[in-house]
Amino acid sequence: MKRIEALIPLVKPLYTAEDPAHDWPHIIRVIAMVRKLAEGESVNLPCLLAAAYCHDIVNLPKNHPLRSHASSMAAEKAAELMKQVGFTENEIINTKQFITEHSFSKGLRPSSLEAAIIQDADRLDTLGAIGILRCASVNTQMKSGFYELNDPLAKERELDDKKYMLDHYFVKIFKLPEMMNTPNAKIEANKRVEYMKGFLETLMGEIRN
Repeated sequence: MKRIEALIPLVKPLYTAEDPAHDWPHIIRVIAMVRKLAEGESVNLPCLLAAAYCHDIVNLPKNHPLRSHASSMAAEKAAELMKQVGFTENEIINTKQFITEHSFSKGLRPSSLEAAIIQDADRLDTLGAIGILRCASVNTQMKSGFYELNDPLAKERELDDKKYMLDHYFVKIFKLPEMMNTPNAKIEANKRVEYMKGFLETLMGEIRN
């Protein structure tokens, strides 16, 4: 794993605290989940870890017009860094595909187990207690409200997750368990979503008059 050890100091400075939803601790959480999901599986671990470390090195805001291209841009940047630490051309090609396919906004199905694992690991970090924090962070960056005052759960209005944070729970977050690729990720996703639903119930009790 010497190449991974050499890659880390190249990628770490690219993740800053300016975006807590996509900072270095996010990468460390994704790495831990990748290792957990890959345990006992036949995968190319060095390439999988390289993809996990590099998957957000190019990160555009959720409302950026080129948001759907961010993972492709990250893949190209990753190729440059991987070449510096000795990955082969074939390994780089495969890793670029893992990174590109992880993106939610691209809507791609993983073409390999490695791509499925990194996609699951990244999406799991959208859920649970950390998911609540990350969602609020993204909400702040987008300068949107937490919820619509008169109909916070959008029972009688159209969902708009660009305008209200809670709407994003229903537009995307609560749908993620069914979109997981691996059995263990699906189990963990359901557990984390239940926690978030509990949070939502508590929140409704606090904001309703």
